[in-house]
Amino acid sequence: MRGRQRSCPPVRGVLASFDHAYAVAIQQRRAGDPCRLVVGTGNPLQPFRVTHLAPRPHERILALIA
Repeated sequence: MRGRQRSCPPVRGVLASFDHAYAVAIQQRRAGDPCRLVVGTGNPLQPFRVTHLAPRPHERILALIA
């Protein structure tokens, strides 16, 4: 159906939240991975991302887990 937008399930809001990204970063750090960053992407489908790399030019660092 054209023009009809699909709504995201409620669980998507939880999984795409800052709190969830922060919890994932903590788990990865405790597992022995190097420092983790939680970055804001500006993308509504993936507003936060966990990485150990420098953020992309359009992203901003929201948390550093060392």
